[in-house]
Amino acid sequence: MIKGIIFDVDGTLLDSMHIWSELGKRYLSSVGSESKPGLAKILFPMSLDESSEYLKNEYNLPDSVEQITEDTIKILSDFYRYEAAPKPGALTFVKKMQGRNIPMVIATSGDRRILDTALERLGITDCFAGILTCSELKTNKRVPTIYLRAAELLGTVPEETAVFEDVLHAIQAAKSAGFITYAIEDRFSEQDHNEIKRTSDFYLQDFSDPALVI
Repeated sequence: MIKGIIFDVDGTLLDSMHIWSELGKRYLSSVGSESKPGLAKILFPMSLDESSEYLKNEYNLPDSVEQITEDTIKILSDFYRYEAAPKPGALTFVKKMQGRNIPMVIATSGDRRILDTALERLGITDCFAGILTCSELKTNKRVPTIYLRAAELLGTVPEETAVFEDVLHAIQAAKSAGFITYAIEDRFSEQDHNEIKRTSDFYLQDFSDPALVI
């Protein structure tokens, strides 16, 4: 029986992965630098702080890691404030779980300040017991740390906690710690489609998929 739910945001609750795939290139362009081939793939599994450190070192940027992070956050802010759309059925599902008194937590590689603006616009801020970010926990989603901390916040154990994710490395990390994994299809994870289906406990096109039963 599911007693708690952990949600990723980008590519899971929100159809927003495209901005992340463009972020490094957009930032470098803003400081007069040209991105190298494959940058988006390199940055994909990283937190914002990790991405900023990589950009600084790889492109010999004069600004501090902290300043690079702040500047990338500015690029992201308007997108989340005005554009980021929910995945089909996501808002209805979250509200339904709230109605059933199933506690929910967000675990994201993104920035809390940016996320808050999107949640407020979509009217679901009060649905979540908390928001955990990789940057604040000094971790990433290649390891299950953020999911274990989220379960502590929920007051549940992994075996009774659902994790909704869209990328392979995150699903693998949650699965390794014993969580029940629900994979949400996203076009930016298409290259890992078959492995995601094999790894996850449940594979869903989106939150309106009739196979989604909790």
